[in-house]
Amino acid sequence: MDFSRRRIGVPAALALALAASGCGGGDAPADPDRGAGDRSYTLTITRNAIEGGKNTEEAEWITRTVIPRFVAAQKAKGVTAKVVFQGQGVDDEPYKTKLALDLKSRSGADVIDVDGIWVGEFAQAGYLRPLGTVAGARADTWDGWAQIPQSVQRLATFEGKRYGIPPATDGRVLFYNKRLFERAGLPANWQPKSWEEILAAGRALKKVPGVTPIQLNAGTAMGEATTMQGALPLLAGTGTEIYSGGKWAGGGAAVQQVLGLYETIYRREGLGDPRLQQEAQGRDKSFAEFAAGRIGILAEGDYFWRDVINPETGVAKMKDRDRAVGYALIPAVAPGKGIRGQSYVSMSGGSVSVLNPNTDHPQQAFELLAFMNSSEMHKARTAGTPEITARTDVNREILAGDPFLSFISEKVLPVTAYRPGLAVYPQVSTALQEATAAVVSGRSPAEAAAAYGKKVEGIVGGAGNVSTG
Repeated sequence: MDFSRRRIGVPAALALALAASGCGGGDAPADPDRGAGDRSYTLTITRNAIEGGKNTEEAEWITRTVIPRFVAAQKAKGVTAKVVFQGQGVDDEPYKTKLALDLKSRSGADVIDVDGIWVGEFAQAGYLRPLGTVAGARADTWDGWAQIPQSVQRLATFEGKRYGIPPATDGRVLFYNKRLFERAGLPANWQPKSWEEILAAGRALKKVPGVTPIQLNAGTAMGEATTMQGALPLLAGTGTEIYSGGKWAGGGAAVQQVLGLYETIYRREGLGDPRLQQEAQGRDKSFAEFAAGRIGILAEGDYFWRDVINPETGVAKMKDRDRAVGYALIPAVAPGKGIRGQSYVSMSGGSVSVLNPNTDHPQQAFELLAFMNSSEMHKARTAGTPEITARTDVNREILAGDPFLSFISEKVLPVTAYRPGLAVYPQVSTALQEATAAVVSGRSPAEAAAAYGKKVEGIVGGAGNVSTG
């Protein structure tokens, strides 16, 4: 799944914020042991998947594997369990709205799948509660946590508390064309250690006729892809996150540094094609140009490898992908200068499976949630279609024959970061996209950063909620 393409619409975010002022799920039952002794019970699962429609594989996995095996396991313990799947097959926005209304009215399914970027928003509205609050101590002592890296657990974490279990995730890297690198005199096994080394490779590629050296998503036409594939990894590379310590990154030195790299690539040195960033189908065109050998370096998510240039099923097939395409970690501006003192960074997305705080059977609901995220069920879900799960033990087994996905699992996920799951994030993201567009169009990084900072202050409620660093 291309998580970078999943957008959160502003109307529903505003509706959710307004709903939070009413009587939401905040007064849900707090007893994690209610119904724990029941020997017969019914649970429901919902996610945006439906057999024969959207995410059909997910729906089939739940109905044909998870439910019957869970019911059988409960029967072996002398417990009669009934599990009902309430599949949806709609756009993300209507799905999100329905979840919000269900949780606000203290109804809805027991186990729910949400986009990770909604977690904080739903938690602030009182619709979700930490797993430990809903299901008690067993939620914190689940043995599966040892198999999910702390970096990946952040997807399901808000203000230091876990709200669910992330079943899968993704990562951003630098893709490069080895054949073009050879013509430019660059190494086949390229791993830049700084932004300057990316620029140096771009300068070498510029000497190859008919080649755009670097494609770094910019502008509003590319939407969230600009933020996730471009601005946010770069920001992380300066040691700054878009939201940290209760404050949003303003137009200070870190954002100016990011915009300065855009200026160097697109204006000062002509290492990128500024027109591509302004076209309505610019991202898709960048895919086609990379596949045709006309772009040297491209910052993208693992979706690009799996679904775009896939030799068999890709929308921009590269028959020689495995021989012609290399991939590298995204470096910090300089070694050790990234977030958490890292030398390499990434951004990831994904869904989170959470418990409805209003469930009548929190212990049984958590048992189902843990079962769905067990090693056995993850392997069943990914059978025939390897993907990066949240579990390192599963990844080591199912990705053993896939060097690229193993690279994402072993090298990228330990250094990754996630977007803040707050209602105003989409507006902040758009402001950041506009800042990159301004620089690509000719404004100075300082001017674009100042305009961005002022806009963010208006979005998040004043300068007191914005960092100037």
